Amino acid sequence: MTILQFQSISAIARDILFQNLDLTLNKGDCLGLVAGNGQGKTTLLRQIVGQLDPHQGQIITSRGTKIGYMPQELAADDLPLTVRDYVLSALPADQRDFEAWRVDVALNDLAVPYDYFDYQLAELSGGWRRLVMMARLLVGEPDILVLDEPTNHLDLEKIYLIERVLKAMQGKVVTVLTSHDRAFLDSVTNKTLFLRPGTCLSFDVSYSHARIALEELDQAARNKAERDMKEINRLRTNAAKLYNVGLNSGSDLLQTKAKQLKVRAAKIEDQIGALHKDRQGDVTLANRGSHAKVAMSFDHYQVATPDGRKLFLIEKLFHYQGDRIVVLAENGRGKTQLIKAVRRALSGQEVAGIWTTPSNVVAYADQNLDMLPDKQSPLSFVTEHFDVGDQRAKGLLANIGYIYEQQSQPIAQLSFGQRTRLVLLALRLTEPNFYLLDEPTNHLDIDGCEQLERELVEREPSALVISHDRHFVRAVGTRFFEIDRRDRLIEVDSPEPFFDRLQAKEVGAVNG
Repeated sequence: MTILQFQSISAIARDILFQNLDLTLNKGDCLGLVAGNGQGKTTLLRQIVGQLDPHQGQIITSRGTKIGYMPQELAADDLPLTVRDYVLSALPADQRDFEAWRVDVALNDLAVPYDYFDYQLAELSGGWRRLVMMARLLVGEPDILVLDEPTNHLDLEKIYLIERVLKAMQGKVVTVLTSHDRAFLDSVTNKTLFLRPGTCLSFDVSYSHARIALEELDQAARNKAERDMKEINRLRTNAAKLYNVGLNSGSDLLQTKAKQLKVRAAKIEDQIGALHKDRQGDVTLANRGSHAKVAMSFDHYQVATPDGRKLFLIEKLFHYQGDRIVVLAENGRGKTQLIKAVRRALSGQEVAGIWTTPSNVVAYADQNLDMLPDKQSPLSFVTEHFDVGDQRAKGLLANIGYIYEQQSQPIAQLSFGQRTRLVLLALRLTEPNFYLLDEPTNHLDIDGCEQLERELVEREPSALVISHDRHFVRAVGTRFFEIDRRDRLIEVDSPEPFFDRLQAKEVGAVNG
């Protein structure tokens, strides 16, 4: 049963975001939208819910269709509301008294603690806000779910919970969502749409399979363009020869034939068009070599909270040059405290139980982007912190997708995605040989995540990584550690058992 149709819709901002988009979605479809930051995903979602009109074309829904929308952030007007009142507002006013029980059921299904029900939304962390927003959608019983980055701010256990909820709704609703979490997209979607300024491409498969199919189409287009360019050059070369011969011999026929060849070449050139370029700007890292075999080592280092509560023990661990170590642990087990201690040790402070080689050149990136000064502009940040002049800095910023106006704006006014690219540029200019990465993909788009993965794998720096991004962990990790039942950090062969246990724990908690 058809629930949602796009008929030749387009969106234009500074440039064309997408155009002539045609797509039909039936009950049970879950569509993942894929594009770079600022390239039309949120625009299309807002068109679906009626907040924006398409520049052309129309979006058609079945009569009586209810749409539930989860934006990336709560509206400021909602922040003073309590959790219970916010979720209850999804119901019509005349149903709230006798349907209020559904609020508690939805919040319980999403593992929101009962104590939080009377908290104001402003008091909650970003992760709990996302779950409360999802609970509100469930209470509203929509026919179409529109979700803008539903896994933002969530740890892996809560991501599994969202996956479970969406899978339970399969067959009942149409879902359209965006996410930079590729494992999440693979888990919940059955259709993928790549938004492009030229031709948008859709596939009836989840992200990873769709990406392979897209790359095959793009490669075929590049191959055809290469053949066409050879043909254009051949035609123009022959046209020039014929024209010269005709001119010298006075032959109007040869000159006419030369013009015909040039027209044929021009027609082929018009048909080639612009090949799609997905990247907003390359995330390119760099690293200096090191002669030390061991970058860092631990000897009976006790990870603890600031007030001295013991979290876990690292008995013996040698972090060799080129190791990309991923630490796997649930929230609250001490990952943040470990990162803070390692950062102190790598900056030259004495930390009992942690040794680092003096040849380490360290770059640090965390999920809160704390290294960036909010009031500075990207241009002044780059020129003041690194040995580059204005023109070079402007070129570097342009390469990572910053238009001229954005280069002079206060960093605080930029999106998280733009700020993340600035952090990665700073990492590149630092030329480190040791990367300390705390949730580095949190605000990157999918293309940025994949570029970062390629750079880390190909350049082979040392790294200590904390990430809930399953795809990223699998791609970049060379060694994996987790905390055992005796609160010791131990090495494991693969991250998969940890992922499986978290998923089983979430299912068990719901069933229990």
